[in-house]
Amino acid sequence: MGVVGGSQGGLLVGTAITQRPELFNAAILQVPLLDMVRFTKLGAGASWIGEYGDPTIPEQRKWLEGYSPYQTLVPGKTYPAPFILTSTKDDRVHPAHGRKAATSLAALGQPYLYYENTDGGHSVAANLIEQARGSL
Repeated sequence: MGVVGGSQGGLLVGTAITQRPELFNAAILQVPLLDMVRFTKLGAGASWIGEYGDPTIPEQRKWLEGYSPYQTLVPGKTYPAPFILTSTKDDRVHPAHGRKAATSLAALGQPYLYYENTDGGHSVAANLIEQARGSL
């Protein structure tokens, strides 16, 4: 089974493949939100505190750490090789989320694919799969 999600859906997909990697053979994360402990320090992330919680409050940080895909990538687990798509000019979800996840996967020796779109922003990168599908 494969799973695809972008933006907050990318957070959902990232959480799914880190919590239950055995359920998936493929994963596509489009402009994903992945570091839920430091999201407030990346781009527009501070504006999402009301939605996700505040990682500076210990009780909320503990809850965020429990599902944050970036924090739950650990040695010894085999993850489905994700295709991570980000955008350099994304003004909503900073590309550091995807970059950090790719770097962590590489450090763990896990396979992954990474593409960073340098043209356009959040919606362009989120729609790359749809655009490619339309050209087939």
